[in-house]
Amino acid sequence: MRFSLSSRSVFLAALVAGGIIRLAALALPGTGDVDVWKNWTYNGAVHAPARLYGVGGSPTEWRVLEFNRIAGTVVYPPLALYELAAVGRVYRMANAQQFPDTVALTMAIKALVVVGELGFVYLTFVVVRRNAGLGAARWATVAYWLNPAMILAGSMLGYLDSLYMLPAAGGLIAAGTGWPLLSGALIAAATLTKPQAIVLVPGVMLALWAGRGWRASAERCAWFGAGAALVSAAVVVPIIVVGGFPNLVFAMSRLAHHDMLSGNACNLWWIVGYVLRVVYAVHDMGAWGAITMRTRILGIGRVMELGYPNPRLIGTALTLAAVAWALWTARRARDWCLVPAVGAFVMHAYATLAAQVHENHLYGAIPLLVIVAAERPRYRPLLWALSAIFALNLNLFYGVSEYAYRGRYTIPRAMTIIDLSVWLAVANCAAFVWHAAVLKRECSTVPGPGPSPLAAFDGH
Repeated sequence: MRFSLSSRSVFLAALVAGGIIRLAALALPGTGDVDVWKNWTYNGAVHAPARLYGVGGSPTEWRVLEFNRIAGTVVYPPLALYELAAVGRVYRMANAQQFPDTVALTMAIKALVVVGELGFVYLTFVVVRRNAGLGAARWATVAYWLNPAMILAGSMLGYLDSLYMLPAAGGLIAAGTGWPLLSGALIAAATLTKPQAIVLVPGVMLALWAGRGWRASAERCAWFGAGAALVSAAVVVPIIVVGGFPNLVFAMSRLAHHDMLSGNACNLWWIVGYVLRVVYAVHDMGAWGAITMRTRILGIGRVMELGYPNPRLIGTALTLAAVAWALWTARRARDWCLVPAVGAFVMHAYATLAAQVHENHLYGAIPLLVIVAAERPRYRPLLWALSAIFALNLNLFYGVSEYAYRGRYTIPRAMTIIDLSVWLAVANCAAFVWHAAVLKRECSTVPGPGPSPLAAFDGH
């Protein structure tokens, strides 16, 4: 039998293989974040989730949660907390109201991540099949389901990104196919799961305004806002009722104050941090020692103490400039995959140019690229390159699990003399330039005035 996704048996075998790999990976401890999820899961199971940020206080209380030897505060939006609390309650019921910190708890939390992945796989298959045919739908499904970067980030390391990516992708697609109310609801759900989803709003706005008059566009934006407001109210009202809204606002505001130039993300600011360390270490370590030292996170406060401008402001300005360029470039492009294409680019821009980005924040670009590459094959080399960069970024710092195997499955960062993570950051910046060139080229293939064929899906 020829190995081809046109064969139903091969396609099903690929799905089974991806499922087996994920099932085997669920027992791995993951990163230190999994301990944080355990803490929130336990407290969400035994207390009202709406109270976990704290209630009232002067100054505003930021409640410290405890579970076994783990203690910390909630720094995620409430929908993620509700989802973890639901897992915790099921886990507690299954253990006769006990909450043992065992491998089963790790697997239960990671299973939630896999559920998000399954939802994305189904969404991708349905949307791509409708627009590009069965072959493209199978390709997209396998390109995500067997993507090593997705497996590593999800069932191995335990990041929660699939939970926001599912509604985020749905919101982008809904915006491009004539469902603004649903789009607003889904984008709000994504943002209330992880705040990075807000980066995708410009792509949604492009879809809502594409090829339409001011009145029609304004009406669609109003429907979008209504959908976002309804979901936001449903999620936040329980917190308001118990008196915890100021505590929620305080907790979310702290996300903007992380004192790190780059949180192990191989991006522009990881390079800047490396260069600054070399410049200031040469005097003590010599040129060779400074150049070959293992680079690590550099605080933004330290950068400013040295007399340099605020990296947060520079990173924000660079990201906004990239987003504005993408919207301008795509303003006349008319294609159903325009919206996820722009979404993937702005996610890549954020992960590469913004300061305070963590190693897992590039995740959002890859599922969207899968959707685009299913119909636009010229995106596929970029998809594979970005998947490799993301997977290597995670592996260089955490292997296949931060606390397991003592680094035996981690690629040595010293193998390239200059820290391999720095070279990977350079590769990511080059891939970002390549991404911009691909987006510009693909948008230019469908020029011309007139209404967007995206409107052909309106109401369906």
